[in-house]
Amino acid sequence: MTDRQIMTGDEIRRAILRISHEIVEKQAGTQNLALVGIQRRGVPLAHRVADAILDHEGARVPVGALDITFYRDDLSLVAQQPIVKGTDLPFDLNGMTVVLVDDVLYTGRTVRAAMDALIDFGRPRAIRLAVLIDRGHRELPIRADHVGKNVPTSREEIVHVHVSEMDDKDEVTIARQVQAAATAAD
Repeated sequence: MTDRQIMTGDEIRRAILRISHEIVEKQAGTQNLALVGIQRRGVPLAHRVADAILDHEGARVPVGALDITFYRDDLSLVAQQPIVKGTDLPFDLNGMTVVLVDDVLYTGRTVRAAMDALIDFGRPRAIRLAVLIDRGHRELPIRADHVGKNVPTSREEIVHVHVSEMDDKDEVTIARQVQAAATAAD
C-alpha cells in the first residue's frame, strides 16, 4: 500500500479557516453555537475550528467531544472489547446549534451514530456537519454542510487524516487497499 498525499498541512489549515468562516456566516454569528468533535480526529479538528473562530470573531465557541462507540450499527463487527474514548460535553445542548466535526465523511453511518448519541444528551435547535474530507459512497441520506475538500474515491481506497495532536504531522493521504487474497497468493 503506497500513500499519496492529497492535502498538506497548509491546505488543511486553509480548509479549517474557510470552514470556520462558513460556520459563522451560516449561523449569523456565534451566539448559541457549539462545536462537537467526533472521537478521535474530529476532536482536534473541532478545537482548530474554534480557535479560528476566536481569531476572526473574537468569540470563544464551546467545544465538546463525542464518543459514538456504543451507537454504532456495526459494533459487533468492530471488536469484542471496543475502545471507549469518552464523551465530554461541558455545555447545555438544549437550544444550541451544534456543529458535528469529523475528519472523513464516507458512508454516513458514523454521523448517524453521532446524531443518536447527541440527542441522548439534549435537544439542540439544529445539528450541522463539518468534515475535512468528503469521499462519497454514502449509504445513508447524510450530507455535510461544510467540507474542506471533496475527494472522489473508489471503495478500495483508504483516506488517512493525520493531525499533529495525534500523529505529529498534518496531512491527508490516500492509498489503495491491497486485497488480502491477492497478498496471500504471492
